[in-house]
Amino acid sequence: MARNEVRPVIKIRSTAGTGYTYVTRKNRRNTPDRLTLRKFDPTIRQHVLFREER
Repeated sequence: MARNEVRPVIKIRSTAGTGYTYVTRKNRRNTPDRLTLRKFDPTIRQHVLFREER
């Protein structure tokens, strides 16, 4: 089966500058802009904003 491009795999990188990334999927129809999520960064042991990188 082919991969579904409506839900592509994206990387979200920490805005704290640690370089930590998460890999997730997003629905391109519902959220066409860049995704931002507040997640845990284990390098600095805090919750910070993670922004989608292209």
